[in-house]
Amino acid sequence: MAHSVSPAPRTSTASAEEPSVGTLVQSAMADISTLVRSEIELAKAEIGKSAKKAGISVGLFGAAGVLVAFAGIYFFVTVAEALTALGLPRWISYGIVTVFLLLLAGVCALVGRRMIKKIEKPERTLETLSDLPEVLHREAPGQRHRDVPEVSNGKVALRGNQTYKV
Repeated sequence: MAHSVSPAPRTSTASAEEPSVGTLVQSAMADISTLVRSEIELAKAEIGKSAKKAGISVGLFGAAGVLVAFAGIYFFVTVAEALTALGLPRWISYGIVTVFLLLLAGVCALVGRRMIKKIEKPERTLETLSDLPEVLHREAPGQRHRDVPEVSNGKVALRGNQTYKV
């Protein structure tokens, strides 16, 4: 039922024909409350289904990653055995594969280190967090005892000698 107001019997006066404003407002508030509760329940149901599917998907991707790691181990054992079949002693074949893997790990570590150095601090968050104690103190209307951070081209202007470099 959309409205809880029942139609009044028709009489000759206008006030008897229409419900009062208070009754209409009460009815509208009840309808809005029902609508909001229904929307929240719908969102919970949809998110619950999506979260379950996402969890299963993440688990399957994790299993695939483990299987790829094992396949990589067997691939490098196969490469070492292929080098042995070419006439190299087995220990040299496995040594070559080991050195190759160590070099590959070193390159990955260097690239990762370079990428970590390029990570920027959350400057605006740090700025607002450092101002939090001042913000919590009430100010008189129209008065400000702290400067507002200035932002230009997406960067926060530094105050004084402060630096955000790591």
